[in-house]
Amino acid sequence: MSQEMIPGAQALLRVFEEENVDVFFGYPGGSVIPIYDALYDAENVRGVLPRHEQGAAHAADGYARVTGRVGVCMATSGPGACNLVTGLATAYMDSIPIVAITGQVKTNLVGTDSFQEADVTGITIPITKHNYLIKDPHEIERFPDILREAFYLARSGRPGPVLVDIPFDVSAGPVPWVERNIEALDGFEELAVPDDADIDRAADMIEAAQRPVLLIGGGVVHAGASDEIRALAEKCSLCVVHTLMAKGCFPETHPQSMGMPGMHGMAYGSYAIQHADLLIVIGARFDDRITGDLSRFAPDAKVIHIDIDAAEIDKVREAQVGIAADARIATRELTQAVSARDAGEWEAHLQQFKADHPLCFADEDELMAPQLVVSKLYEITEGRAIVTTEVGQNQMWAAHYYPLLEPRRWCTSGGLGTMGYGHPAAIGAQVGRPGELVVDIAGDGSIQMCIQELATGVIEKLPIKIIILNNSYLGMVRQWQDVFYSKRYSGVDLTGNPDFVRLAEAYGAVGLRCAEREQVVATLEQALAVDDRPVVVDFAVSKEENVFPFIPAGKSYEDIMHCPLRQTQ
Repeated sequence: MSQEMIPGAQALLRVFEEENVDVFFGYPGGSVIPIYDALYDAENVRGVLPRHEQGAAHAADGYARVTGRVGVCMATSGPGACNLVTGLATAYMDSIPIVAITGQVKTNLVGTDSFQEADVTGITIPITKHNYLIKDPHEIERFPDILREAFYLARSGRPGPVLVDIPFDVSAGPVPWVERNIEALDGFEELAVPDDADIDRAADMIEAAQRPVLLIGGGVVHAGASDEIRALAEKCSLCVVHTLMAKGCFPETHPQSMGMPGMHGMAYGSYAIQHADLLIVIGARFDDRITGDLSRFAPDAKVIHIDIDAAEIDKVREAQVGIAADARIATRELTQAVSARDAGEWEAHLQQFKADHPLCFADEDELMAPQLVVSKLYEITEGRAIVTTEVGQNQMWAAHYYPLLEPRRWCTSGGLGTMGYGHPAAIGAQVGRPGELVVDIAGDGSIQMCIQELATGVIEKLPIKIIILNNSYLGMVRQWQDVFYSKRYSGVDLTGNPDFVRLAEAYGAVGLRCAEREQVVATLEQALAVDDRPVVVDFAVSKEENVFPFIPAGKSYEDIMHCPLRQTQ
């Protein structure tokens, strides 16, 4: 029987159907016209058109974070593909599963510096989990399997972005169709499972510890291990701290939650880690924003480290027990192996410290405190929103004042710190979970990085809420200049910002402005009532408010800077 030959573009759409891809975020161009032509007749997949390719990548990222599925973005060759780079790097740093499809010039022109050619696979090697250029005959022969492998690699093990670069003649020309067989793929691996002896040693360490603390990271989200984390914490009466990426994986209102530690974390979370004699680290990688001065980080603590990526074990902090395995499986087995443990003096001490060192802010300035806006948003929405953020002070205030009770309701650029991320990520999140409330907490600087995506939200009728904490500064940079450079503000003054209300209206969105504390609740309620288009709310907040607590870069918990209100009490 002769093998079925179909156009490469049709093969791509067939694989999309196999992978349950019903939507992708893409911007067309010459090299992907065959794919868009095939899409014209497609019944089970649609393309969302952003206004910039970076927006496509961030939207695919947001979609992946809230759904747990692989997000898909697409761009044409050369500048289109290059515009995906920031989004791919963002996803790579946070281990987010994305498949990026890029067009390329014809195979006979690759390497000739032809019009709109760029070495996209070369450019993206450092910021993708893997990438492919479909050029040689053996690659064309296995084109459907390469696409399947891209999806498999993106979601398996430690997730991440995978890029497939497809020349024009491959998408337009015939390729052999082969049936799906995931286990036969070159990249297929069995799921890593924990060693029983390591689980038993970890259980013994927990039972022997006097001051244990459970530290969870983004790997808990990817593994779907939140229930298992809660079972372990409650069985062993463990206080739980979470990284920025693990927000919501353990209910932040739970009595055992000690919040987020580190540079801008809660004082009580950092204190718990610093004084622990055992850290049970699951799905976290000892990021420098958590550890600060590594030589002074948790000096008395032994470490149990569970991570799907064996390269993370012992990379930053030596582990007495390292378990390279799926976090869900390993946590479940550890919970079964360990004996129940009652809360004791250590836990009581941490609870008292938490009560004595709450977050605080002043609300007596001429303008409203940004923390107040986020707090009122939380109260009105009862914590039910999916929250995306930009990067900077707005990001930290969102992390502080919008506690979450479950995972996959938090989208933020943690590792790369990408300004402009939150708005297109909110679009992806709303597309992925259309019945949910999606809110982007933004700064007046970050929101302008991808402001053009308002057009996408309007066309798609997405009721996302964009809450701008407008202090007319690049706030986090200004804060560092305030604290470390004697208020020598350089390059951070955003005087000349656009009128965000009129700008929103120009795109067809709703624009609102609030400059009075007494109107915060009413303004938020007005925004929440809109259900057929984006809403931009411009809150004029205190211009020189800083984020506290604050541990300066390279310092330790002993150097923590508390809220000035706390320091004077």
